[in-house]
Amino acid sequence: MLLYLTDYLMEIHSGFGVFRYITLRAILGTLTALLISFVVGPFMIRKLAQYQVGQQIRELGPESHYSKAGTPTMGGALILVAIAISTLLWGNLGNLYIWVVLLVTLGFGAIGFYDDYRKMVLKDAAGISAKTKFFWQSVVGLLAAVVLYVSATTPAETQLIVPFFKDVAIDMGLMYIALTYFVIVGTSNAVNLTDGLDGLAILPTVMVAAALGIFAYLTGHVKFAEYLGIPYVAGVGEVVVICGALAGAGLGFLWFNTYPAQVFMGDVGALALGAALGVIRK
Repeated sequence: MLLYLTDYLMEIHSGFGVFRYITLRAILGTLTALLISFVVGPFMIRKLAQYQVGQQIRELGPESHYSKAGTPTMGGALILVAIAISTLLWGNLGNLYIWVVLLVTLGFGAIGFYDDYRKMVLKDAAGISAKTKFFWQSVVGLLAAVVLYVSATTPAETQLIVPFFKDVAIDMGLMYIALTYFVIVGTSNAVNLTDGLDGLAILPTVMVAAALGIFAYLTGHVKFAEYLGIPYVAGVGEVVVICGALAGAGLGFLWFNTYPAQVFMGDVGALALGAALGVIRK
């Protein structure tokens, strides 16, 4: 959004052109998401505690977990707010990849939010059924896969690149849709299972997002891609902005999640972050 404003301001002073650099906007996106987390975090935690959206501990669980009962959960909503605002502010809203990653993240976040809402607010211990959850994950994942396949303009966008072999690239055809679907849905559930009770997935997620951001930037930079011998995909470098926002939001959440935890992530965060990493990988 601010990119359009700087385009206008460039007519006043050419110095505003610096905001067109992806690297600067990625840094500003990271800092913005981190700042939003620090500002909104305490308010959101108070509201979650006020509405008694607290973690429930199973009776068969370890005794060391009993002390964590009642700790506000659904803190993943804080991460999503920070990512969404930061991306909309600093990302190029005319870039398809930005919208695909953002909408997949928010879509899976909505699924997790409803699951957490049933468990914590409606006191339905089962939440939404596994079949229902998987169905809606499949809908969002397949839509994203189809959009990426249909919008592909170069063979490299739908090929399977074999690591360590520069000249080995397998044309996937329609199988690209199936592979992308499994990566998105599979990564989402993998992060959700890894996260567990204490939010164990947040720091690995931050590190992976940062690494994927670097790869996205190099792939979207024609000179770096040529030098490194990797496929060049025009426009994909913009994804580094949302990767930076994800890393900044994750670090902000980690501030409140460290021992003693003031908030847990919940399915709303774990499902969304996993889906984000999955779609960025594709």
